[in-house]
Amino acid sequence: MQPKTPENSKTVQTDLVLPGDTNSLNSLFGGELLARMDRVASIAAIKHSEQVVVTASVNNVAFGEPVPVGSILTIEAKVSRAFKSSMEVFIDVWKQTKTNPKMTKVNEAIYTFVALNKQGKTVEVPQIIPETDLEKSRYNAALRRRQLSLVLAGKLAAKEATELKALFE
Repeated sequence: MQPKTPENSKTVQTDLVLPGDTNSLNSLFGGELLARMDRVASIAAIKHSEQVVVTASVNNVAFGEPVPVGSILTIEAKVSRAFKSSMEVFIDVWKQTKTNPKMTKVNEAIYTFVALNKQGKTVEVPQIIPETDLEKSRYNAALRRRQLSLVLAGKLAAKEATELKALFE
């Protein structure tokens, strides 16, 4: 199985925020944004693994600022690291207005997907070869995030979380 770069999985969606997508403050519902990010991230995971994928977890979501009705919303997702059958997908979200082309980052999130075969069993996925400084940074941090999740879930002993321990030594 040939390794891939994060660019191979890059998925971008651009859409308008319409009144039916907003709350009483005329800003995009947080849940609506989560659903949009899940769809874009799942496509990135599918492109990377060339398999059916399921969302395993939403590891981190940072809502930066409101996205008003009428905004142009751009969501970009890339696989930041692949493990055996799971993939961490990093998502960046930007908004812009119709009258100002400047894009402002308003959100980022990290989702984890698992690749499955047609029988619903996990399958191995290609590894990632990060190229840019940002990709390398996200790739390295992904292992720490994974170890922390496993420790918190009781699936990894804290003393075995070598990448986490290295932060404190």
